[in-house]
Amino acid sequence: MSELPATTDEHTQVKRNAFTRFLDGVEWLGNLLPHPVTLFALLAAGIVLLSGLLGWMGVAVEDPRPLGAKGVAEDGMIRAISLMDGDGVRRIFTGLVDNFTGFAPLGVVLVAMLGVGVAEKSGLLSAAVRAMVLGAPKHLVTVAIVFAGIISNTASEVGYVVLIPLAGAIFYALGRHPLAGMAAAFAGVSGGYSANLLIGTIDPLLAGITQEAARLIDPEYTVVATANWYFMVASTFLITIIGSLVTIYIVEPKLGAYNSEDADPTILDDRMMDEVSPVERKGLRWAGIALLGVLAFMALTLVPEWGILRNPESGDRIDSPFFDGFVVWILIFFVTLGYAYGRVVGTMKTDRDVIDAMAAALSSLGLYIVLVFFAAQFVAFFGWTNLGAITAVTGANFLVETGMTGPAVFFLFILLCAVINLSLGSASAQWAVTAPIFVPMLMLIGYSPEAIQAAYRIGDSTTNIITPMMSYFGLILAWATRYDKNLGVGTLIAMMLPYSMFFMFFWSIFFYLWTFVLGIPVGPGSPTYYTMPG
Repeated sequence: MSELPATTDEHTQVKRNAFTRFLDGVEWLGNLLPHPVTLFALLAAGIVLLSGLLGWMGVAVEDPRPLGAKGVAEDGMIRAISLMDGDGVRRIFTGLVDNFTGFAPLGVVLVAMLGVGVAEKSGLLSAAVRAMVLGAPKHLVTVAIVFAGIISNTASEVGYVVLIPLAGAIFYALGRHPLAGMAAAFAGVSGGYSANLLIGTIDPLLAGITQEAARLIDPEYTVVATANWYFMVASTFLITIIGSLVTIYIVEPKLGAYNSEDADPTILDDRMMDEVSPVERKGLRWAGIALLGVLAFMALTLVPEWGILRNPESGDRIDSPFFDGFVVWILIFFVTLGYAYGRVVGTMKTDRDVIDAMAAALSSLGLYIVLVFFAAQFVAFFGWTNLGAITAVTGANFLVETGMTGPAVFFLFILLCAVINLSLGSASAQWAVTAPIFVPMLMLIGYSPEAIQAAYRIGDSTTNIITPMMSYFGLILAWATRYDKNLGVGTLIAMMLPYSMFFMFFWSIFFYLWTFVLGIPVGPGSPTYYTMPG
């Protein structure tokens, strides 16, 4: 009998080693991918070469749109167009700059970041996160941390840089395992990336990419930043509940009691537990007053019959300049609240402070701008060559022939997006690659781009927390090793895996029930189904 414990330990160790090897394999495969900028450059070049081959072969498919509709060829066929002949090369050279400057996500992200930069530089976002978490009753700390993580997605860097290490310090101070606190925050910030009460910078970015992809089928289609807002708000509470329960009943018991001997000695004195100071609280109160002013101003432009941002022709509130230009409200919102807060605490004294904050925010986007340049070329080439439309029609025909056209197809789509996300961690980079394929494909079998985008965001979010390819994964690992110097990549992934599994399962079901059973739109003015024009 005395052999049994050792045998059990050996068996457990073998399983752990096998799991670690699996995780190491995932990491190794992910590291084989080039930098996202290089990846888009290669994809763009690949599209050019492939278009030459398919154009020479005369590849074509039947256009599902009716003859006479805008953009439909006289013979009703969609043909592969080569970019390797004279016309193609000239089009590349003359269109390169316009592809970049006309890429829909670029402008909206730059404008939104002007506002977010002011709110961040003033200290508003940091103070708001600390007030939300530190002010919560102890028995609701876990819920508050997950919820704060989700809300921090409005400016995601704040969640990663401030909230996650703060959550570890809070749990440690309460006598709980600090890694469980960090896991709860990480789950909220990154696992719940597509749930929020507010519209953030990622919303106009993804909407712009979705719109570009939808226009491969419908050149006039428009996707607004609020396309998924209703579903995002409801998902905020779902993810908060799931994330809190997984932390309390799975992750924390598995971690057990914390042994401070494994910690970096300096972490015990560096807990980031600073209470919100009186002047910061005063700043938050004035920011709240500013918030009421902004909301009142927004209401005046939309609610009254004479509202200047209602549709000037129909008077409609949804199909209106108010939502079409919602990124401007993001700018106004963050600049106003950030400045109000900064004036009180002394971080925003003159217009130069506001300008410096905006400049700092944009200076941090250097890599993103480079990425957008190559992503814009890829998306444009994909449209010019008709390869996106051909792929979409071929895929849609396959789904029709196999009978996979019902709403259940979204379960497969969400799972596929989650798997792709393991190797391509950037939400915008992944969507820029996959949207030109999946958006037209699912549009052709009757689903709207807005619903497709909402489903994509579930798949993308749920595996953010278990992929080393996520841009902040290394930072989270560095923070975690301060509490456990022996912590490795496999341990961190294993700790976050339960969140990923439960988020994926329940969020997918919730999307299906919300969209197809209850028939609730995913956002204001967002249809669930799509009908071909004409």
